Amino acid sequence: MIMTTGELSEKARWVWTETLRIHRLAPETRVASSLSAVEIFTVLYYGGLLAHNGADPRWEGRDRLIVSKGHGSICLFPILADRGYFDTTELDRVCQEGSFLGGIPDTIIPGYETINGSLGHGIGVACGMALGLKRKRSSNHIFVVAGDGEFCEGSMWEGIMFAAHHRLDNLTVIIDNNKLCMLDRCENIMAVEPFNRRFEAFGWQARRVDGHDIPTLFHELTTLKQRGATGCPSVLIADTVKGKGVPELEQDILCHIRTLTPAEIDRATGGIQ
Repeated sequence: MIMTTGELSEKARWVWTETLRIHRLAPETRVASSLSAVEIFTVLYYGGLLAHNGADPRWEGRDRLIVSKGHGSICLFPILADRGYFDTTELDRVCQEGSFLGGIPDTIIPGYETINGSLGHGIGVACGMALGLKRKRSSNHIFVVAGDGEFCEGSMWEGIMFAAHHRLDNLTVIIDNNKLCMLDRCENIMAVEPFNRRFEAFGWQARRVDGHDIPTLFHELTTLKQRGATGCPSVLIADTVKGKGVPELEQDILCHIRTLTPAEIDRATGGIQ
């Protein structure tokens, strides 16, 4: 069932709360990076944009989602459980012995297509998948969710050039543009903006949105997926806030490596367990 934008907003709030609950149980998870991407993953999985099947994660007819910023996708755990990829009881065992849900996700988790520990490889892997699907004349689409800090990696730009050269119009990259790396602002580490002009110079179609605005996010992703055979890949720059919704994280330039205390989580969620 495809949700309305109002229902998507309610679902995103649930995902946000579940992400903080998981962080309480597993403090080693990277919570700030995960909170900035909540709406992105929610729209993909509940908005009818991503063809998928929780009962059959390797279903041939699926679209592919490459989670390039693996550490920042703990918010995807409750979504996958809710969509039937694995039992919801697993959410209580994140990072525990015997659990397949770790702080850095990999392909042991149903629903993850690739290993995501080392940053900077998502676009390259997606290019191979997109080219293979085009040569098979498949109508399936490839989405990549990448962090802005990853674009300091040269491998990302090699993939960007490759995608344009091979006219991979079945590829859409979504940049979680929260503007913070591990230890400082991206602009102080290595400037990656303006993303739109850089991608356009490489032959991509670029659009920019507020990454927490669900109606706009849904509209733009729908437009990019349904635009037909244009011959050029697309990128959606989603401007987000790292640690969205938690003041202690939003105001901390080092929030990437910050662990919230139970009291801070209670204040943010209103005590919801």
